[in-house]
Amino acid sequence: MSPIAKLFVSLPLDFITRKMAKNNIDKLIVIGDRVLIEPAVATHKTKGGLLLPAGYQEKEEIQTGYIIKCGPGYPLPGDGGDETWKPGDSEPRYLPLQVRPGDMAIFMLKNAVELKYDGNKYFIVPQNGILMVERDEF
Repeated sequence: MSPIAKLFVSLPLDFITRKMAKNNIDKLIVIGDRVLIEPAVATHKTKGGLLLPAGYQEKEEIQTGYIIKCGPGYPLPGDGGDETWKPGDSEPRYLPLQVRPGDMAIFMLKNAVELKYDGNKYFIVPQNGILMVERDEF
């Protein structure tokens, strides 16, 4: 058995499927000021030890999750000058977003669009729907 095959045999199956899903996520392009968020795993117990029914967390108005991908930002108007009819720089310019991939976001569910991709659940949220971000480094 080759060393690479031994590596894959020793890895747990969920790790391999998550890596394959991440590769498929890389094919997605987020547009404008939108952000792709993977929801955080919710606990199904209260602090008092009561078990919550399935789907309880999904009905909450505020959700948390990790930002996977970000769009380029808000489009800025071109510098047309006086002669807007002349062909100029065709590259669009953007005002970048405040959030970055890897941040944990707290967002409003009413602004989010739910997406199922490769069997995983994601949310597409505009930046103005994100209430707060937790970032490890500044």
